[in-house]
Amino acid sequence: MDTPRGWKKKEIVITGFGGQGIVLAGKIVGRAAALGDGVESTLIQSYGPESRGGACSAQVILATATIHYPYVRKPDVLAAMSQAGFDKYIGGVREDALVLIDQDLVKPRDMEREIFAVPSTRLAEEMGKKMMANIIMAGFITAVTQLVSRKSMEDTVAGSVPRGTEKSNLAAFGKGYEYGAALLKARDKKAQGIARATA
Repeated sequence: MDTPRGWKKKEIVITGFGGQGIVLAGKIVGRAAALGDGVESTLIQSYGPESRGGACSAQVILATATIHYPYVRKPDVLAAMSQAGFDKYIGGVREDALVLIDQDLVKPRDMEREIFAVPSTRLAEEMGKKMMANIIMAGFITAVTQLVSRKSMEDTVAGSVPRGTEKSNLAAFGKGYEYGAALLKARDKKAQGIARATA
């Protein structure tokens, strides 16, 4: 029997390169889901041969029951902040997976599936804190996937970043969240317009 959430298990891959805070973003998602929303979660992290600049990913599994195998087999969500990470994982995602990218760092080629794009690095640079691009992406993931509550994510962000940076990181999270919410609203509005036109 399914849960009131509408899902039993979700597999998430967040990928990019070392130095972007990819693993921290994964930790925040998993911790927020477990401590804030009361679901089971696991995190597996991997790095390329170099920690900074090399390939990096965080594999997060969220489930409403015990997780017996912590590795992602077929992602339901792929959030890519580098071209190499996108190219590595896009071929293995589910047909109905949500695919999110940093639109300035990832260029999908010949993709028929829907892609959700956010200029997370550029938005972070505009805020004067390029290192917060991962937090902007975390906000975007929260809005687009709706797998973890906004409050749980905000509480976890505040408790996961260096002391004294909570306010700026929460502002970054909010920027990513609002960007995602606006994107969904525009998509729904367009779909409604098409439905009316073809009725």
